[in-house]
Amino acid sequence: MSGRGPLLRVTARRAATAIAAALVGLGLATLLAQRPLPQALVPQQSGPAQRVVLDRHGGVLNERFDGDWNRTRQRRLESVPLLLRRAVVAAEDRRFWRHHGPDWRARAAAAWQNLRAGRVVRGASTISEQVVRMLHPRPRTLWSRWVEGFEAARLERRFSKSRILEFYLDQVPYGGNRRGVAQAAEFYFGRSLETLSAHEMLALAVLVRAPSRLPQQPQRLAAAVGRLATTLTRPPDPVATSAAELTAIALDWRRQVPPARAPHFVAEVHRRAAALPTGGDTALRSSLDPQLQQRAEAFLRDRLQDLSGIDAHQAAALVVDLDGNRIRAWAVADADHQDVVGIDAVRVPRQPGSTLKPLLYAMALERGWTPETLIADTRLNEAVNTGLHEYRNYSRTHYGAVSLREALGNSLNIPAVRALGFVGGQAFLQRLRALGVSSLDAGAPVYGDGLALGNGELSLYELVQAYTALARAGRYQPLTVFADDREPRPEQALIAAAAARRIGDILSDPAARLLEFGDGGVLAFPLRTAVKTGTSSDYRDAWTVAYDGRYVVGVWVGNLSGRATSGVTGARGAALLVRSLLASLPADPQRVLAVAAPDGGAVGRDADAAPPWRDVPDQARLSQPFDGLRLARDPRIPDPLEAFEFELAWAGTPVQVRWIVDGQVVATTPTGAWAWPLQAGHHRAQAEVTAADGQRQRTPEVHFEVY
Repeated sequence: MSGRGPLLRVTARRAATAIAAALVGLGLATLLAQRPLPQALVPQQSGPAQRVVLDRHGGVLNERFDGDWNRTRQRRLESVPLLLRRAVVAAEDRRFWRHHGPDWRARAAAAWQNLRAGRVVRGASTISEQVVRMLHPRPRTLWSRWVEGFEAARLERRFSKSRILEFYLDQVPYGGNRRGVAQAAEFYFGRSLETLSAHEMLALAVLVRAPSRLPQQPQRLAAAVGRLATTLTRPPDPVATSAAELTAIALDWRRQVPPARAPHFVAEVHRRAAALPTGGDTALRSSLDPQLQQRAEAFLRDRLQDLSGIDAHQAAALVVDLDGNRIRAWAVADADHQDVVGIDAVRVPRQPGSTLKPLLYAMALERGWTPETLIADTRLNEAVNTGLHEYRNYSRTHYGAVSLREALGNSLNIPAVRALGFVGGQAFLQRLRALGVSSLDAGAPVYGDGLALGNGELSLYELVQAYTALARAGRYQPLTVFADDREPRPEQALIAAAAARRIGDILSDPAARLLEFGDGGVLAFPLRTAVKTGTSSDYRDAWTVAYDGRYVVGVWVGNLSGRATSGVTGARGAALLVRSLLASLPADPQRVLAVAAPDGGAVGRDADAAPPWRDVPDQARLSQPFDGLRLARDPRIPDPLEAFEFELAWAGTPVQVRWIVDGQVVATTPTGAWAWPLQAGHHRAQAEVTAADGQRQRTPEVHFEVY
């Protein structure tokens, strides 16, 4: 027996040593596994912080529902209803105000209950431990639960209980990727915290356990709410006399209406705010109207669905309030990627088609033309390098002499080219740049006469901004995204007021567009509205811009890839959207389009400086062929049947024209046109013209080639 005593003592010492070593190892491992706590209990930054952007009514526009931190709906603890605070504590951590981070007694009780059940039926995470888990996400293991207890104790030594509860109520995860009780109230019930019933507050408290499942299991939810209601009626501090009193009003489930999706607009607000010399933490109140934004997005999506059969996949809309040129809606839709924030079609330069014509004719009015000035709508060709381009109207019809009113109202192409010749390409380009069109950054010769027809590229934003000057009697002011005047935006008179009003009068007159558009149709607005459509070459872009006395609305429809649509025009694709948007705008007794009286007089600042414009020379010349022209025969047409029309350009009236090719008179005609049979080779041509008084003149000789 005496020999066994020392052995037992040695074994006990070894066991004690092993236990001590294990405890030291456990303590060291626990210490090393813990992570640093933040200096301030605020949402952790996973990237650059962005300022909150509000709509014009104060609603948050850049609220994210992706499971990340709640940065926009944080509430001071005292602003959360007392019943909700008490309900959350009772449901999640009854001893919250008494423990020091972990609740070891609750852990022991939960372990015993789980052991008896043979499965996990109860957790015992305190609110402080759940906050630690939010700050330091870990796999759900016994070891992580152990470490979280010590971190929770450190958390409570660093921050007050009130601050921990405040953070928890702001950041606790709910369904739909919402975080915090404020977001959850709007998500589940469509209302703010202050308007919830007692029953709804208790539901929010128990939903923390299973925020996605419990709403789909009404019996389990009702049982959980009932147990919580009973708990809240017990001494020492009951909140009601009975559980029935707390649950008397039935739950009113109303899922939140999806907020306005304006990611491109929000990005624009942030970009501009970053360039302003202002502080960085205050919210940015924008000019966006959330209801109008939602309608614009819905209209675009529905219209793209209607146009899906004719290959139009993207669209954009911009609505501007002329009172301060504030943007009310900035909508983009993509039928192929409806849930993706892609390219901002409001800012993408595209060919504007005929939408620049009102700005061009406004300059012509300033320089001496009137709405009744006659312009020749006759055949017009232009030399393009060594080839020949023939201008055509949309209907491929020539109307002869038309007034400026008819030319603009019917969007005729040939008169617009002649108007550009009168105004001057460089002068028109400078006017467009003054109106904020910076995308047209090449020289005037690059665009040529096609500038009048929209062969350059500019964005919907630039186009609508330029149109606001027409709508505001010639006064230009850059657009703004802010509800206040934090952006410096000087106003300039860039278009003569009378010219701007006359353009508005023409664009709002259905009688002015009868030749090409007929009577009525989608362009016949119920209220007097100036409207202009545009379609780029090969139907790649469809545009409509309209304005009344208060708003300018612009819409683009097409494909950002540059692929042509199957015949979508401005009138067919975009005009209906503009009508819908204008009709949805609030009624305003001041919303009356100001137009000029149709007196036909000149309005320009230098009206006397420009004589009536003509496109024909006093000295006869050949307009076709021109010097350096190169023609290719069509292999599908038999050579003897191919012909090329010679044309004479002359202000006079010929009685006889002799056509001379390669030094030989090959034909004599009484008019200035003749179909010459195509012949391969290098050729020279001229014409001998006889006037009514017998005077003759020869045109300069031109050289051309036929392949």
